[in-house]
Amino acid sequence: MEKAIRILKEGGIGVLGTDTLYGLVGSALSPETVARIYRIKERDVAKPFIILISSLDDLKLFKIKADRKLLAEYWPGKVSIILPCPEEEFAYLHRGKKSLAFRFPDKPNLIALLKETGPLVAPSVNPEGSKPAETIEQAREYFNDSVDFYLDEGKLTSLPSTLIAFKKGKAIIKRK
Repeated sequence: MEKAIRILKEGGIGVLGTDTLYGLVGSALSPETVARIYRIKERDVAKPFIILISSLDDLKLFKIKADRKLLAEYWPGKVSIILPCPEEEFAYLHRGKKSLAFRFPDKPNLIALLKETGPLVAPSVNPEGSKPAETIEQAREYFNDSVDFYLDEGKLTSLPSTLIAFKKGKAIIKRK
């Protein structure tokens, strides 16, 4: 875990188990790292990534002011929440959509890692259009040496996170 933290802090990327699926992770605060993940995943550049955070305070890093009480109804957990982020400095993340999806996971070892690394983008481990990897072996088949580390957490078969947005204080489910 210490090696993974060091690599992530230095701008590297890796594969590790999130609270849902294996994630292809890298610093959300590094435009170069985010660009590298788009290339490796062959991801549609118009589609933003979900960002994992270690606490509600991490939202301040993205200049996001949100209703903490409302967010606490959903977090921590397997719910990703879309929040407004109109700041141009984060265009490399929001891809012109002027909003970002965040998840505060309910997984102690992942939260501990996030406290050390800062927020991480964490798309599923698969090239666009392929099935997400359920094992490290499948992840290696997809990405080989283009990833800096792999952390094996056995077989992960959870569904992706629920994705919600808010409109006038009401939750709108975008993906269940």
